[in-house]
Amino acid sequence: MIETPYGQVTQVLLAKDQGGWEKHPDFVVAWTRPEIVSRSFNLLLQGEPVSLDTILFEVDEYAGLLAGLEGCVEVAFVPTWVLPPYRRCFVTIEMRTGVGIDNTLMQMNLRLAEKLEKVPTIIVLNAHNWIGLSGKAGFNSKLWYMSKIPFGNSVFKEAATTVKSALRGILGKSKKLVVLDLDDTLWGGIVGDQGWQNLRLGGHDPIGEACVDFQRELKSLANRGILLAIVSKNEESVALEAIRNHPEMVLRLEDFAGWRINWLDKASNMVDLVSSLNLGLDSVVFIDDNPVERKRVSESFPQIFVPDWPEDKMLYKEALQSLSCFEGPVVTQEDRSRTRMYAAEKERASSQVSFLSLDEWLEGLGTVVTCETLNQSNLPRANQLFNKTNQMNLSTRRMSEQALMAWANESHRRLWVFRLKDKFGDLGLTGLLSLEFDTKKARIVDFILSCRVMGRKIEETMLAKAIEAAQALGTAEVFAQYVVTEKNKPCLDFWKRSAFRYCEDGQTFHWDTKLPYPVPKQIHFEFSG
Repeated sequence: MIETPYGQVTQVLLAKDQGGWEKHPDFVVAWTRPEIVSRSFNLLLQGEPVSLDTILFEVDEYAGLLAGLEGCVEVAFVPTWVLPPYRRCFVTIEMRTGVGIDNTLMQMNLRLAEKLEKVPTIIVLNAHNWIGLSGKAGFNSKLWYMSKIPFGNSVFKEAATTVKSALRGILGKSKKLVVLDLDDTLWGGIVGDQGWQNLRLGGHDPIGEACVDFQRELKSLANRGILLAIVSKNEESVALEAIRNHPEMVLRLEDFAGWRINWLDKASNMVDLVSSLNLGLDSVVFIDDNPVERKRVSESFPQIFVPDWPEDKMLYKEALQSLSCFEGPVVTQEDRSRTRMYAAEKERASSQVSFLSLDEWLEGLGTVVTCETLNQSNLPRANQLFNKTNQMNLSTRRMSEQALMAWANESHRRLWVFRLKDKFGDLGLTGLLSLEFDTKKARIVDFILSCRVMGRKIEETMLAKAIEAAQALGTAEVFAQYVVTEKNKPCLDFWKRSAFRYCEDGQTFHWDTKLPYPVPKQIHFEFSG
C-alpha cells in the first residue's frame, strides 16, 4: 500500500522510482481537493478574479501527472472534486462562467474527465453521488480542523462500495444475468387470476407507471450487455400471452435470454435455466417480490445474489438502480447485442433437431471464423473476454488493456482474436489465443473461448491456427499447460479430447509440429491480418 504524506500528492505522483511504486500496486485512489490541485481555483474561492483558462491549464497539468501512472499501476481511480453543499453565499452568480464557483468546478471536473478518458488505466469516479447519499453528514468541519479529514465517514463508505464494485467489474466478477419473477414483480397483479388485460401496467396509475419504469430500467441494463431471464410460477401460455399482447409491456420475449415458467420449485428452475445459458450461479441476480421465494433461492444457492426487495412497487426502479453489481470498464458492441445473440442461439439449438449428427448440424450453420491480430480497435472487447471468461480458459490470467497490449507486443509473443458468424447472425469477438516461443518450442499461454460458442469446433480451429503459426516460426513442438481453477474444468475436458499428447499429470499437452492439425471441415476460416 502507498500512503501519501499530507498535502504531498503531486510529489508522490512525480517520484516514480520510490515510495512503493516499484511494487506495481493493483490499484490506487488519487483523491484530492480542487483548491490544492489548482492554486488559481483557491484564489477564486477567496473572491479574487481569476481566468478560467488559467484554472483549466492547471487541471491539464494535474491530468498529465495522473496519466504518468501508466505502467506503474494496474488501475487508478480518480474521484471528481466536490465542495460542501452547505455553501449558500452568492447563489445568484454560482452558475455564471468565470465568476461562479460551482460553474468553474463543473468545468474543472469535465476537463479532468476529458483528459483522462484517453488513458485506459484511469477511471474517473463521480464523488457527487457519495455526497448526495451522505447528506449533511458528508462534511464535518470538526473532523477537518481536528485531523484534516475532509469528509464524514459515510462518504468514505460510499466511496469504498463504488471502488469495490469497479474492481469486481475489472476482474470480470460482475453479475451477468438478472432473473425475474413476473406477478407483482414485472407487473402489478396476478395474470392467472386477473387476465393480462387487467394487470397494473402503465396508464394513469402510480403502480402501473412504476412497473413500466422498472421495465425501462431493466431494458437499459439489457442494452449494456446484462442478460434478462424469467423464473415464475405460472401457466406458461398465459404468462407469455401477457408479454406478447399487453400494450404497455416495455420488455418483450426477444428481450429475455430464456425462461422457466411452470409450477416447479424456483430453485430447481434456476439451476436448469442458468445451466442452459452456460453461466455460473455466481453471475446471477434474482429479483422476486415474494420473500419466501427469495429465501428459498438464497439458502439453496448462496452464490446467487438475492437482494432484499421493497414491498412498494414505486420503489422498484430505485432499488434496481442502487445495485452495485453490474460494473464493467467498457460496453462493447457484443454487450449491446448479447440478448439477440442468445435468441439466435435458441434458433441454432432448435435447428439441431432436424439433423442426424452434430457434424451435419455444424456444417449446416455455415460458420465463418475470422482471425485478427490484437490491435487498438479490438482491444477493449478482447480484454473484456480475457478478464471475464472462466470456463474455457487455459490459464485464467487477468490483465488491464494496457498490460495485455504491452505483453502481446513483445517480439517472442503472438496474440490473436477470433470472430464468429453463421447463418443466424454475427456473434462477434468470442475467442483469444496467444503464443510464447523460443527457437525450439511454442507455448500456448492463453486459450479462451466464450461459453456461448463452446463445442462448435471453434476450439479445434484455434488450435489449428496455433500449430500453423508455430510451424511458420520454425519451432518443433507446441505445448500448453492447464492451470486449475474452480470453473475451468470444461477447458481441461476439451484439451483431453483434442488429440494433443498429454503427460501423466494430465495438465501438460504436447503436439509435434511435423504433424498437421487441420481446420475442421465444418468451419470456413479467414485471416484478416
